Amino acid sequence: MGKNFRETLSEQMKDPEFRTEWEALEPERQIIRAIIEGREANDLTQKQLSEATGIAQADISRLENGTGNPSIRTLKRLAAGLGMQLKLEFVPLTLTSK
Repeated sequence: MGKNFRETLSEQMKDPEFRTEWEALEPERQIIRAIIEGREANDLTQKQLSEATGIAQADISRLENGTGNPSIRTLKRLAAGLGMQLKLEFVPLTLTSK
């Protein structure tokens, strides 16, 4: 039987170079999760979110699959379309992130 994602990831995280890159991409993964989870919580399709925000459905798809690079303005429009507000914050680095 093959390994599942978590087992494979756990193994790859032992490589310091992989771990550094994985951790560097965490903000992007958080944005992707927030868009998808917000859309699902509101029972919206990408097309419906597109209609609510004026953002092209193809652009929403790119954001959800990690190939888009949204501006703060776009993220604010998405949040508003999901009945939310955008909150950004800077937090201190942890010792393992420095």
